[in-house]
Amino acid sequence: MKAERRLTWLPRAGVAALVVAALAVALVVWWPDVPTGGSGGERTTEPGSVSPQADQLVYERLDAPARTVVRDKAGGVVVAVFTDGARTAQLVGPRRSFSEPKATTATVTTSSWVRLLPQPWRVGAEVEGWFTDWFARARGDTGPDVLAVATEYLIDMPDETDANGVRFRGDASFGPVKSSGAGRQEQSDFYDYLGLPWDFVNGTSAQPERSRYGAVDCSGYVRLVFGYRLGMPLLGVNAPGPGLPRRAYAISEFGPGVQLVANERRRATDYSRLQPGDLVFFEVEDDPDTLDHVGIYLGLDDGGHHRFISSRERINGPTLGDVGGTSLLDDGGFYSTSWRSARRL
Repeated sequence: MKAERRLTWLPRAGVAALVVAALAVALVVWWPDVPTGGSGGERTTEPGSVSPQADQLVYERLDAPARTVVRDKAGGVVVAVFTDGARTAQLVGPRRSFSEPKATTATVTTSSWVRLLPQPWRVGAEVEGWFTDWFARARGDTGPDVLAVATEYLIDMPDETDANGVRFRGDASFGPVKSSGAGRQEQSDFYDYLGLPWDFVNGTSAQPERSRYGAVDCSGYVRLVFGYRLGMPLLGVNAPGPGLPRRAYAISEFGPGVQLVANERRRATDYSRLQPGDLVFFEVEDDPDTLDHVGIYLGLDDGGHHRFISSRERINGPTLGDVGGTSLLDDGGFYSTSWRSARRL
């Protein structure tokens, strides 16, 4: 099976290096000695890590799901969580806040930093070289994680291009307007947003559509964040394999990682199983047996509600806001009553 690779044809090579936009969505890291300001932002209220020495950490095993919780031996404070079979790791770091003022008054403030392990976690991995090297680096890393990358596609976020002229972040749309003029088309994948042809690890290839440049539907958005930006392998099919399938139902059913909440074809309420960075799946269209929407769980907002972020038609792109339905799992609204399952990649 050939390795996933990017091709060199760039239909949008003239995209500007950085478009300075008025930030209606704020995502800024603030340290305690730096003056605050602006709307939204990330504010640090405590140190981002404790000593990384192995002899100062305690590794504790818990169930439901099977996972290893790492604590500071001195104070018993949780430092990280690693789930068996999953690459998604939760590390404790500086507190920061995510907001989208054009779409909601809510703010999510969290000390969770979500990163991808080099390989899935397994019992005893804490003594293996690949992990100890990664963990020592990751605990001091305040560069963009899953949550920060996910918010780089919200309303008015500035564009940025790489050395090859590929725009890899900035305000994303959902898809082109339907020919009828009523609503927007689905099926915009990450390579459409990028304007970049792609060879997948399962051997299939894809070409971007010019009309979909800068657009991602809900699963395309998840693939953009976890796959293109953070390096998880991507599939071009909706079948089991070594990577993220294309559609929401396929990611939920046989995607990588661990299923946290099984789809029992009724509203899910297993909030205690979730941690930031988990994928949450919904049934929002006509077929009650098919999961057709996916988002990324952010955590509790300042109203105490479980909030997620996803790409949607009504607001035309990724949002953590409340336009066309609240981005909540527990308020009795459209999406909360449509929530069916969850997976940790």
